[in-house]
Amino acid sequence: MTTLINILVQGVLLGALYALFAMGQSLVFGVMRLTNIAHGDFIVLLVFVLFALTAMAHLPLMAALVLLVAIAFAAGYALQYVLLNRVSSRDPLPSLMVTFGLSIVIQNVLQELFSADPRAIATGGFESQGVLLPGGINVGYLPLLTLLATVAVTFALQWLFGRTALGRAFRATSDDRETVQLVGVSHRRTYALAMAIAFVLIAVAAALYAMRTAVSPSDGPALLLYAFEAVIIGGMGSFWGTFLGGMALGVAQQAGFYFDPGWGIWLGHVMFLAVLVARPQGLLPKTA
Repeated sequence: MTTLINILVQGVLLGALYALFAMGQSLVFGVMRLTNIAHGDFIVLLVFVLFALTAMAHLPLMAALVLLVAIAFAAGYALQYVLLNRVSSRDPLPSLMVTFGLSIVIQNVLQELFSADPRAIATGGFESQGVLLPGGINVGYLPLLTLLATVAVTFALQWLFGRTALGRAFRATSDDRETVQLVGVSHRRTYALAMAIAFVLIAVAAALYAMRTAVSPSDGPALLLYAFEAVIIGGMGSFWGTFLGGMALGVAQQAGFYFDPGWGIWLGHVMFLAVLVARPQGLLPKTA
């Protein structure tokens, strides 16, 4: 029984990280119907930006995190407004090709600037600290912080979309971007704001991930896969669905790791395929 509880606890903590990876992807798809192939590489890029701010510019970690969020917001807005809006249409192929190209460019630029060596963010040992629960279950403070951040982000996104004027603009633009222009809403600025917020979420995920493990410039495609699986399992465009999808993926992987270290990632993929076959709309699909 203790083993099962430990698998569930560790799986939920791992799944929180996957769900956080996926929130920006879920937001972008929900507003723009854009599947961002470079999503994982954007996570890696912001990890290396944070590394440059802390290890090279020697900024304190908290100051670097605040600056990283500001940089991410501005970069997301500029990327969408200047580049991605030009290829945004009902045909998904142009945006897929552009983000695929961005993925390749980011990986190669990072390897040229930082080499292929993995880098991590120094936290003064915080990443190894935790609390020991009854039954010998160890809960790390950093995974617990990640879980709390993911829950807070999910609540914030639900509130933003359901209770604010900006959220109503996001939903209206997603439904019919031509019609919203008749009431003075620019779909280009709305899309740019959505991407800017998505980049802030990516920055949060990047920071927590880099504190947890070392990251190399080539890790982007793997992170994209985890984010994509979490979104699909939960339901495209559904934030609580994405949260649940990340949890399911994390628990499946943790169960695989328990039986054999080589089974973890594989069992997560099997669970993703099983959900895709049995319930292709996801566990909690977007209803509006």
